[in-house]
Amino acid sequence: MLHLIKLAVGCVSVDDLAEWQARRARTHPPLRHRTRSTPRRAGEILAGGSLYWVIAGFVQVRQRIVAIMPDTLDDGSPCCALHLDPELVPVQLRPAKPFQGWRYLPAADAPPDRPQGMAEAQEGYEAMPAAMRRELAELGLL
Repeated sequence: MLHLIKLAVGCVSVDDLAEWQARRARTHPPLRHRTRSTPRRAGEILAGGSLYWVIAGFVQVRQRIVAIMPDTLDDGSPCCALHLDPELVPVQLRPAKPFQGWRYLPAADAPPDRPQGMAEAQEGYEAMPAAMRRELAELGLL
């Protein structure tokens, strides 16, 4: 199994990504991310791979890739569509430096899913700003 990793350019939080994707899925279904380059290792990705999103300098969430299809950009040029499962799965935060496009991410190097634990169960967790949650997670306090 192989994954992809990509910067969520312009998104400041997981909620921001979710809102953007919900809008896009309503106006241009199905939920997909378009990219100019087609992954040559598509078979490995479709064997259970996910797209890991880097948001605000950290890998924060992943989405399962359900299909990889040829597509066309709004200007008519060819591209590739990564069809995504709508579920955003939180992962353990991991810093990531900026890069362009997408990169392959071997399963062994992918951050594990973040268990829903005591932090999420605490009163006020959802009201806490995303930046504060991220800082506390970096310090190992969440």
